Amino acid sequence: MLKAVISPLLAFFRLLSLALPSRRALVLENLALRRQIAVYQRTMKRPRLRNADRLFWVWLSRCWSGWREALILVQPRTVVGWHRRGFRLYWRWKSRQSGRKTGRPCITAELRALIRRMKRANPLWGAPRIHGELLKLGLEVSERTVSRWLPRLRKPPSQNWRTFLANHAGDLVSLDFFTAPTLGFRILFVFIVVAHERRRVVHFNVTGNPTALWTAQQMREAFPDDSAPRYLLRDRDGIYGEDFREQVAAMGIREVLTTARSPWQNPFAERLIGSIRRELSRPRDCAQPQASAPHLNKLLGLLSRGEAASGTGQGCADPTPGARS
Repeated sequence: MLKAVISPLLAFFRLLSLALPSRRALVLENLALRRQIAVYQRTMKRPRLRNADRLFWVWLSRCWSGWREALILVQPRTVVGWHRRGFRLYWRWKSRQSGRKTGRPCITAELRALIRRMKRANPLWGAPRIHGELLKLGLEVSERTVSRWLPRLRKPPSQNWRTFLANHAGDLVSLDFFTAPTLGFRILFVFIVVAHERRRVVHFNVTGNPTALWTAQQMREAFPDDSAPRYLLRDRDGIYGEDFREQVAAMGIREVLTTARSPWQNPFAERLIGSIRRELSRPRDCAQPQASAPHLNKLLGLLSRGEAASGTGQGCADPTPGARS
């Protein structure tokens, strides 16, 4: 009885082994297919894939861990992108099938017109006030929606800092202090006044102990009689005390203060100070390496007459040509 059962099973497995290819045949077939794929990959720049091909590789990536090694036509991240795109399409389709609209409901055109009319009639009202008035009228709407539909009132454009400097260049002067060390280990304070119109040094002086009274006296010497400018640009240094501000106001000059720690807002004075510092640090025969009061007065005198070297000169004995006319 047992022999009668085993004999048919052995015959079946023998027939199955004959129908299935051997392992050697499978290896050779894979080698031939890979060779053909390599030829296609050399000759074709980009393979044309169908949606069925994409679905196959997405399915294969979910059920086989070694799919990356067998993938040749595209990169693995491309297959992952197909999967994510299908996920988004599925949930988009499912959201549309639900029939429900997401987000806040749109307000009517009459309510939008009412919000604009209330804003035009009351320019000082904001979104909270208008929202409260609408609730008193029995109109249910959120404050965020009210603020989104408020008309944008255009304010007159104000000029920026660069425009101000360009518009008032003829009536604007800048002043600033900078320090210079001496051979005797002293610190000299140099006061300069620069006109913006031609970037000309109007006045300068050197002192070892600057005060607000001394600075006010320099303003009187810089602009005698009725030659005072309209605007004065300076920083917020504490050296410009009460005496200085009273003197400037008495001369009819309006002070314009730069922002704290913003030297770029006083560009002409800062650029001149940089030029003077480079002149002081340049080795020359006619000047000492460190500054001294006579040396600073001589150098600033050359700058005020437009005869100082601009960066390519050879020193005091070889000045560049005069200032621009």
